[in-house]
Amino acid sequence: MKKNNLNMTVTKFVILLGLVSLFADITYEGARSITGPYLALLGASATAVGFVAGFGELVGYGLRLISGYVSDKTKKYWAITITGYAINLIAVPLLALAGNWSVAAILMIAERTGKAIRNPSRDAMLSHATKQMGHGWGFGLHEAMDQIGAMLGPLIVSAILCWKGSYRTGFAVLLIPAFLALTTLLIARFLYPRPHDLEIKTPSLETRGLSRSYWLYVLGVGLIAAGYADFPLIAYHFEKFSTVSKVWIPILYSIAMASDAIAALIFGRLFDRSGIPVIIMASLIAMFFAPLVFLGGFSLAFLGMILWGVGMGAQESIMRAYIAGIVSSEKRGTAFGVFNATYGLLWFLGSLILGFMYDISIPLVVLFSVLLQGSSIPVFLLASGKQEKIS
Repeated sequence: MKKNNLNMTVTKFVILLGLVSLFADITYEGARSITGPYLALLGASATAVGFVAGFGELVGYGLRLISGYVSDKTKKYWAITITGYAINLIAVPLLALAGNWSVAAILMIAERTGKAIRNPSRDAMLSHATKQMGHGWGFGLHEAMDQIGAMLGPLIVSAILCWKGSYRTGFAVLLIPAFLALTTLLIARFLYPRPHDLEIKTPSLETRGLSRSYWLYVLGVGLIAAGYADFPLIAYHFEKFSTVSKVWIPILYSIAMASDAIAALIFGRLFDRSGIPVIIMASLIAMFFAPLVFLGGFSLAFLGMILWGVGMGAQESIMRAYIAGIVSSEKRGTAFGVFNATYGLLWFLGSLILGFMYDISIPLVVLFSVLLQGSSIPVFLLASGKQEKIS
């Protein structure tokens, strides 16, 4: 395949998977923007909200360890990806039928489970295409499209709340983008049955396991995950103290997703030029979201959600791109799986602690969040010093 044709092909592949993520994010991020208040409406406490959000992430990331390993062993990347998306998306409209917060919690965890099944395989396929166009830019472009959906989803839900004022109606309408996502995914499977052929093969360094740089890097990202408050807890805070009205909660989430998309594109370009210092810069910017959203009024909460979105944009783009750059293609499914499992475990523990702390002291939540995110910086610096580049 000629270089120009290959460049066009890999771009089309990334954009097509980006469209899948766009429709998928309309579905589950639209739902996510109201799950905190929805659980509260159904009778859940702040601790319960923190547990459900954290445990959902634990399952959603922990299972990626298995999913990533299985994808590398079986090479059934498409089958695993399609199965995961189906579970991930079908669970969302079913939330409209939840009669109590326990049932809603089970469906929320099912949605995260589907995401766990499909992400390592999808990221491994993306890594093949993005090597040609630049891992940072490729993952950043995919994340930007992903976040366009994440921005539209909450806006759609907000419009529904303005019209009907019903959370259940919002969940039911999300069946439409779920169907579009699955349809687009099947089209991508038909057009690109062998994504690994999109990567130009170069001699690679043989290693028995994952490098020390990789493990240090995973630890650094894990510290950020532990200190990063999940949106359901933030939304719960907005609802409880009336910092933000019910209609404005999904709008602020949508604004955060817009900042996520913009940050992913900017950081993606910068990452391909400068590497891990860009990750450090993004982490320093994002770590101050907590005092703004938990201690401020509407204006500061607005700014805090923008910073929260910047951090999420970095976590979902360049923090994944770094893995693709230091791990050989044969081990990327496993590497993404281990990375996400560790991230999810620490996200769960952090969410549980943050929910517990919230019931005791909101300033304590802020202190815990800022300190843990800040502690990732020296770990990233150490990881960059131990980096072993793999072609």
